[in-house]
Amino acid sequence: MPRSPSRQANSPWSDAYDRLWHTRAGLSFGSLALHLDLRHWVNDGLMAVFFLVVGLEIKRELIEGELRDRSQAILPALAALGGMLVPAAIFVALTAGTGDVSGWGVPMATDIALAVGVLGLLGSRVPSAGKVFLLALAIVDDLGAIAVIAIFYSDGLAWGWLAGAGVCVVAVLVARRRAASLTPVFVVLGTMLWLCLHEGGIHATIAGVIMGFLTPVQAHTHPDLIDIDELTDLSSVEHARATVTLARSSVSKVEWLEHVLHPWTSFVIVPVFALANAGVIVNGSAIDGALGSRAAWGVALGLLVGKPVGITVATWLACRAGAARLPAGVNLRMVAALGTLAGIGFTVSLFITELAFTDPDTAAAAKLAILVASLAAAMAGAAAVKSSAVELRGE
Repeated sequence: MPRSPSRQANSPWSDAYDRLWHTRAGLSFGSLALHLDLRHWVNDGLMAVFFLVVGLEIKRELIEGELRDRSQAILPALAALGGMLVPAAIFVALTAGTGDVSGWGVPMATDIALAVGVLGLLGSRVPSAGKVFLLALAIVDDLGAIAVIAIFYSDGLAWGWLAGAGVCVVAVLVARRRAASLTPVFVVLGTMLWLCLHEGGIHATIAGVIMGFLTPVQAHTHPDLIDIDELTDLSSVEHARATVTLARSSVSKVEWLEHVLHPWTSFVIVPVFALANAGVIVNGSAIDGALGSRAAWGVALGLLVGKPVGITVATWLACRAGAARLPAGVNLRMVAALGTLAGIGFTVSLFITELAFTDPDTAAAAKLAILVASLAAAMAGAAAVKSSAVELRGE
């Protein structure tokens, strides 16, 4: 029997690692009992919070960010589409005729936080238009990944539970009007939505995305109606508390939740998710297995080759057809460099791997390919962006 891909054979704590993530924990609601191992609680539970933040980011960009203007959003949207279709096509071409073809969604994803983070390390050397292009592209890419997970990696639909999910959504819409400031109401409704989707056959993390999209983008109190003197009055504890309340009410729920949840997702949830899912055997046998795996090659080439090629070709075609034009200060070489950075798959790619592959050896090979390809994309992309920026400045 093959060893579990999560077994870190190169670590003396490998057995404890396996036992930890296979520990089962459950909740009971009357006659309904939900028992999952810790890895599934992380993947289905904690990652719902991660996707809540993704949903909040997408909504903010659509309403008041870089995607609000359709003429500006069309180029990164088309580029993102190319950056999803070409990696998927490469994966399918390499795995056609095998059971591994179901993993075509793995190389489609871009890790928005890591890609934009690497770009941020390059500082002012990168034109701001390039940063905006990559951010918008990655957000559309995230939206595509969410759709892929919801449509293609959900099964065994239970329509009664899904009807309950619909009731939860309606309840959230009603609560937005009647209890806009009662966060606990939305937490309860979001938890109920998560449970309904989980039992209904739709991946439960989609509940986070839905709640993100339904979060009000308008401030509870318009900033123009707040007296600045009240905000600066800290003469007593009561006035200080009032200042906090006023400040919080002057920003939208979207902005407030992003501010509160970003540190938790970045420094707690994503590292815990990586710890639970990225544990792979790293030795000669594992490397040989990955080198001989069509799925691993499909993932690696999809991320490293498919992403930049798909993004660059889609951008060129869109500009050639007159559907869009390159932002000022960005050329096709810069687009290709940014496309290479978009090959950092990591978080969402690992997530889809858990959904796509049932064979532990295939999953282990795919995870190793994700880790290697993402690291290579980060290094190659950073170097390419830096070189392109120098060329654009004429240095």
